[in-house]
Amino acid sequence: MAVVDRIIRGFKATLGARLVNNIANGLLMLLLARVLLTPDEYGLLFLVIAIVSVAQLGSDLGLARSAARYVSERKETDPSSIPFILRLSLKYRLVLIGLVVGILIGGRHLFATVLNVPELSVLLVLGAVYLVFLSLSTYHKTIFQGFNQVDLSAIVEVANNVTRVVFVVALTLLGFGVVGALFGYILGLAFATIIGSVLLYRRFYTEYPDGDGSRLLRNQLLKYSVPLTASHSANILDRRVDTILVGFFINPVAVSYYVLGKQISEFVTVPSGSLGFSVSPAFGEQKANDSLDRAARIYETSLQYILLLYIPAAVGMVLVAEPTITLIFGADYADAAPVLQVLGIYVVFQSITDVTTNGLDYLGRANARAIAKGVTSVGNVLLNIVLIPIYGAAGAALATVVTFGIYTLVNVYVMHLELSLNFRRIGRALVLASAIAAVMGISVLFFVQYVSTIPALLGVIAFGVLIWGVLATLSGMVDPRETVAQLM
Repeated sequence: MAVVDRIIRGFKATLGARLVNNIANGLLMLLLARVLLTPDEYGLLFLVIAIVSVAQLGSDLGLARSAARYVSERKETDPSSIPFILRLSLKYRLVLIGLVVGILIGGRHLFATVLNVPELSVLLVLGAVYLVFLSLSTYHKTIFQGFNQVDLSAIVEVANNVTRVVFVVALTLLGFGVVGALFGYILGLAFATIIGSVLLYRRFYTEYPDGDGSRLLRNQLLKYSVPLTASHSANILDRRVDTILVGFFINPVAVSYYVLGKQISEFVTVPSGSLGFSVSPAFGEQKANDSLDRAARIYETSLQYILLLYIPAAVGMVLVAEPTITLIFGADYADAAPVLQVLGIYVVFQSITDVTTNGLDYLGRANARAIAKGVTSVGNVLLNIVLIPIYGAAGAALATVVTFGIYTLVNVYVMHLELSLNFRRIGRALVLASAIAAVMGISVLFFVQYVSTIPALLGVIAFGVLIWGVLATLSGMVDPRETVAQLM
């Protein structure tokens, strides 16, 4: 199968799965925020999840991504080493999970005291169980990516998110509140972990000849996990520590505003995340075949479509944030609108990063990415400490935009060093996408002021999408017939 065909197949599978996941999560987010939990409870739930997500760093240490890289390289050239890589990486994963769970349970009272949230003492016990299944299901998805079987990663994701909705809604409706919601998250991940384990064992572990491996391979895997640990840790700090700091400086209600804005922005970046997850292994394959020119063209094409989609999307988010929050989630969450507006800029940087960072890992440039991520993550924490007391949850969003923007530009530069990118082509795409966004924004701005109902909001959004589609086609950046043919 040609590289482009395989990328498109993986993109369709991943996009389909993530759309299902995000529709499920969007429904769950709406039910939890508007019906099942109060803003205080909603913020408390995601404060626990943020703490556990940070703790999860210690249960991975980059080993899964390192294993995926060596699986990608050796599945054709040295297939007998594959079972050894899987056994070694999983063994270390289980040991680390045990250590982190012990620390999390032992330190739960300290977290409750520092954050002045007594409920954390009980909730973090469930959080430790959540961590076990979160870590294992993440391991499966990462390894499947290394085998270039992202459709299997998609199956694991769908299993988690769809069953999560059922369990969370059922348990909260039964009156278990935040405890029931968290337990629903655990059950969804447990189901996904079982499916991932079966797929990994039957589809891969038993299908490769079993070699003994070598100390050299083990050392290579462990060595490459170090920069991946640094970059992944910094990434989690960017995504989760700000939530904890909002809880520390303000309260769980402010956490609910911030989390709601970030969840909506994450929904918007589903296509870029799907494309990045699908295209990344191709960079490693092209480098192994000494086809860096082809890898560069693949990356430039990906970036062109990302700019075309997300610069107008950012403008749209800024314009419709306020009516979207108040009409869909209620006036109680009105303070989430400024957060979402600031994060409109963030989605542009996030979408570019989605198609860049994993590719750098497969190209063997994890060290450079780790340094950039480490520096900007420290800067993000410091900016959060300064801006949250002044601007509240919107200050956390602003800190994220500034530091993540710097990180994104550094990643693109490192990709250029590896692939010698054509910046004229990228610059042309940037200018055209910005022009399309400006015309679309001016058109939508006139109608936003009249939005007072959900149908009117949907109509304005649809009008903006129509303007975008017409301009994207007229500019020559999109060929509708070719696009439809590829995605069918």
